[in-house]
Amino acid sequence: MTTMYTPDHEWINIEDHEAAVVGITHHAQDALGDVVFVDLPEVGRSYKKGEVAGVVESVKAAADIYMPVSGEVVEVNTALKGDPSLANTDPLGNGWFFKVHLTNMAEFEALMDPPAYDALLKTL
Repeated sequence: MTTMYTPDHEWINIEDHEAAVVGITHHAQDALGDVVFVDLPEVGRSYKKGEVAGVVESVKAAADIYMPVSGEVVEVNTALKGDPSLANTDPLGNGWFFKVHLTNMAEFEALMDPPAYDALLKTL
C-alpha cells in the first residue's frame, strides 16, 4: 500500500493493480470545517491529472477536488452522499471519495510522498 499526496491536499493510495483510492487529507478537512455535501465524479468518466473531479462543501467554504492522476473513475463512495461528515471523521479511511484506474503510473510516482507532504504542511 503506497499513499502519495498532492499540493491541493488530496491523497491517493494504490491498494492493488486494479484501482487507486482518492480522498482529502486531514489538513484539507480541518481547513474546510464540517463537510455538509460532496459532489462526486461520474463512474466511467475519464479525467486528466489536475482536472476538477468533484466538489466538497462545508459550513465555511466549497472546494474543488482535483484528479491527482489521469485515469477513469471506477467507483465512488456512495456512503459520503448519505453521510458527508465521513470526510471529517475518517478522511483517510471510510471518508474516501472515489477510486480511479490509473493510465499513467509516472504521474503517481511524481506526487509527494509522506515526508514531502509533511514538509509542505510545515510551510503553511
